[in-house]
Amino acid sequence: MKIGFIGTGNMGAPMAANLAAAGHTVTAFDVAVSSQPDGLKAASSAAQAASDQDVVFTMLPNGEIVRAVAAEIVPAMASASPGAVFVDCSTIDVQSARAVAALAVENGLQALDAPVSGGVLGSTAGTLTFMVGGENEAFEKVKPLFDIMGQKAVLCGPTGNGQAAKICNNMISGASIAVLSEAFVLADKLGLDRSAMFNVVSTSSGSSWPLLNMCPAPGVGAPSPGDNNYKPGFSADLMLKDLRLSQQAAQDVDADTPMGKRACELYEEFVERGDGSGMDVTAIILAHEKRGRRADS
Repeated sequence: MKIGFIGTGNMGAPMAANLAAAGHTVTAFDVAVSSQPDGLKAASSAAQAASDQDVVFTMLPNGEIVRAVAAEIVPAMASASPGAVFVDCSTIDVQSARAVAALAVENGLQALDAPVSGGVLGSTAGTLTFMVGGENEAFEKVKPLFDIMGQKAVLCGPTGNGQAAKICNNMISGASIAVLSEAFVLADKLGLDRSAMFNVVSTSSGSSWPLLNMCPAPGVGAPSPGDNNYKPGFSADLMLKDLRLSQQAAQDVDADTPMGKRACELYEEFVERGDGSGMDVTAIILAHEKRGRRADS
């Protein structure tokens, strides 16, 4: 296929490179990148990257930027290749995802929102999970490309449902990592060896994907960012962004999410008033280690 890829940062560049390595022609653009990775054709603008393509991917920081880029590229796509598919892989608010998809459809295009899970390591390895919202016809057209970039792609329903799945998943993940960190610090203070703690919990009712794959406590379980001074695989800053999106969505639909709200507050404190910015999401254990029991607990 002829593919446009807009947003070749830490996540987007490996995704685009994997598509090119599989034999597709990929034209890429990023406002902050002066040169593109080997195998990609560099465009001088987002509109140029999107023109005359079968599928155009975007991987961008937030909903406001996605809306602005969509306003630029949708006319270029519609005039050069009617029926092309616009796939936004950014993690943004549900309303922006649906607004952008509606703009695409109004202009004779197909649209999918397809945020990902797996971080930079998954992007590089081609093992991402895509959570997709949109029509089945567009999904089936793009699925061979999802299969190159990831290990799984799930059609979650109409446009916007991909974003809904992503923010619900990351609300669970953020709260799980926070409570895992609390539990390991509590175990430390009770004199329980971390290896014993891991060996018990990993085969008991407290087990979870974050425990088994990215344990906050270094030196136990699978290799994790904690073993590398919390160099980010998925940063605390990005977790805070996703938790805020979950709380915005909960407010919009009047959903009670007290655990998600508290996780959001903990990451706000860690990232904005602590040392967490630029560190891995699991580094929140360091904040728990510094604190005693709060007077208001």
